[in-house]
Amino acid sequence: MAQAEHLASTVLLGEHGRRRAGMGDEFWQYRPIAHGDEVRQIDWRRSARSDVHFIRQKEWQAAQSVVLWVDGSKSMGFTGDRSRAPKSDRARLLALALSVLLVRAGERVGLANLGAPPRSGQVQLLRLAEALSGELSGADYGTPVTRGLPAHARAVFLSDFMGDMRGVEAALAAAADRGVRGALMQILDPVEEDFPFDGRTIFESMGGTIEYETLKAGELRQRYLDRLAARKDRLEHLARISGWLYDCHHTGHSAQSALLWLYSALERAR
Repeated sequence: MAQAEHLASTVLLGEHGRRRAGMGDEFWQYRPIAHGDEVRQIDWRRSARSDVHFIRQKEWQAAQSVVLWVDGSKSMGFTGDRSRAPKSDRARLLALALSVLLVRAGERVGLANLGAPPRSGQVQLLRLAEALSGELSGADYGTPVTRGLPAHARAVFLSDFMGDMRGVEAALAAAADRGVRGALMQILDPVEEDFPFDGRTIFESMGGTIEYETLKAGELRQRYLDRLAARKDRLEHLARISGWLYDCHHTGHSAQSALLWLYSALERAR
């Protein structure tokens, strides 16, 4: 929680507005008067500068619900360097820091893993911190959880997305059916991106259910990189057709840049 609060404090953001007209205190835009508008809605100062009467609209600022799914599978426990935190640590930190920013902006936040409705306030942040402190599950790879997603809410999935893509496809389809949009953030270790292996190598999944031994690991590099690029393209395509946004983040890079992307992605996924 302390790390998340510190990360959130390094990000200077404006009001997390709804970016459309409605009930609120902040100015949104001027628009020409239309049939059905009342005379009392006219902004006479703005209208005096034109031959057209204008209505002053305010931005809708009702709280929205944001649901986070953080992959807790064994594969997220991987790190290619003992001095570098595993993918799971980065995913949990980003999820909690994003929750801090959203709660500060008056939003409701929840974890899909908990199955409880999104809530606001400091107590909710403590609930999320506790939930995100648990052990990784026994499964090698995770599948996004969509149960309990409120209709027309926003969602964020944080994972390495190294498992069966059919689970991701089903989750995005279920979200789209409920009018839910959001962001996919794929979190990878630099070793998974570079594949710096050569000679005799034994590859084993984090859960120990898959093992492969080769004497010529270097010859697999290009095939691996092609498969990884194809998976990224598939994730980006699925996100695009579902009205979501996709980004890939490496644990060797700044968490601040990833947090900024996630926050702005929720603004754009409307």
